[in-house]
Amino acid sequence: MTAVKKAVGKEKAEQLKLGWLSTMLWGGTVLLAVEHVWHGEVAPWPPFLTAMKNSADVAPMLHEMATTGVMMAVAVTLTWAIMVVVSAAMAKRDLAAPKKAKV
Repeated sequence: MTAVKKAVGKEKAEQLKLGWLSTMLWGGTVLLAVEHVWHGEVAPWPPFLTAMKNSADVAPMLHEMATTGVMMAVAVTLTWAIMVVVSAAMAKRDLAAPKKAKV
């Protein structure tokens, strides 16, 4: 994400909450790795995090990555986008609301 932050600029990156997206994507990556270990799908040969036993399993593995993996990334990205929109709306509402004087 650092390259993206440099490309869009620090201020824009903070406005878009790119740190949130990075945390969500890396968190999902770690959880997926834990899930693979939990189910005994870790092998000491490439690809390491699959249940692939022979080369005939490459096509189903790539299909799962292309369908399930992409949909997981899309779901996380959509969740992040909704969070950014809600956060911006809440900030806008707080700025627009008149401040009450303390007595």
